[in-house]
Amino acid sequence: MARKSALGRGLDALIPTQDSGLATSGATSIPVNLIEPNPRQPRQFINDTDLQELSESIKNHGVIQPLILSTDLTTGGYILIAGERRLRAAMLAGLQYVPAIIRQATEQERLELALIENIQRADLTPLETAEAYRQLNEEFGVSHEEIANRVGKSRVAVTNTLRLLKLPKSVLSALAGGMITEGHARALLGLSNPQAQAAAMQTVTSRELTVRQTEELVRKLAGEKPAPGVEPAIDPEINAVEQRLMNHFGTKVKIRHSKKGGAITINYYSDEELDAIISLILR
Repeated sequence: MARKSALGRGLDALIPTQDSGLATSGATSIPVNLIEPNPRQPRQFINDTDLQELSESIKNHGVIQPLILSTDLTTGGYILIAGERRLRAAMLAGLQYVPAIIRQATEQERLELALIENIQRADLTPLETAEAYRQLNEEFGVSHEEIANRVGKSRVAVTNTLRLLKLPKSVLSALAGGMITEGHARALLGLSNPQAQAAAMQTVTSRELTVRQTEELVRKLAGEKPAPGVEPAIDPEINAVEQRLMNHFGTKVKIRHSKKGGAITINYYSDEELDAIISLILR
């Protein structure tokens, strides 16, 4: 169940949408050469094609949605909180000024707001999200539960995303490069050491295994015996329920269903995840 935090609601007020009327209402025109990038921007990669398309749109229609800036008291300029892609596209389009709303924010708030904006727009890769969570947790002392409240995710989902950073560099590079998906990476976490994870990743990429095939490979490598008999065909309705439960708990869920009943298996990978799952069930 997604929970929208107070900060998440506050972002809607900070960043007007076209549905709320004129998007640039109340914005100030700011010279682009006075705007510094957000040093806590979680987004590390912007697709060149998408940037060019946005630039062409800005040439024709201008920057419809204002940037969010905070004042840099040291330089007298501005620090970008949200809207890096719009800023880059505006500069590419040759604009000298962009509309912006000025808000005061601490370094932590700049990270949180940039993270929330990108998550709401589905702009971050799993690793960019994980790194932003890590900064909030380790550098600012924000707990997994507090991060979950801020970004509207479950605590289990936040913890599972952070666990991706424990994978070896070769697996992280494959994930960043699109050779494997987040589902593949999470499955590889089922192996106990980095060497086994890296070796399994090579098998996954060379054989072009699906996520389910990767999970089966991990079970075999971990010494788990496969269930006897032929795997039954997947019921689309059961599969849809599994997906809903996985989104709710933020971890793998398996339903074994028959006319006489069945069982639901919820995977967890740490005591903290188990506590979070129990809390969700009992609540």
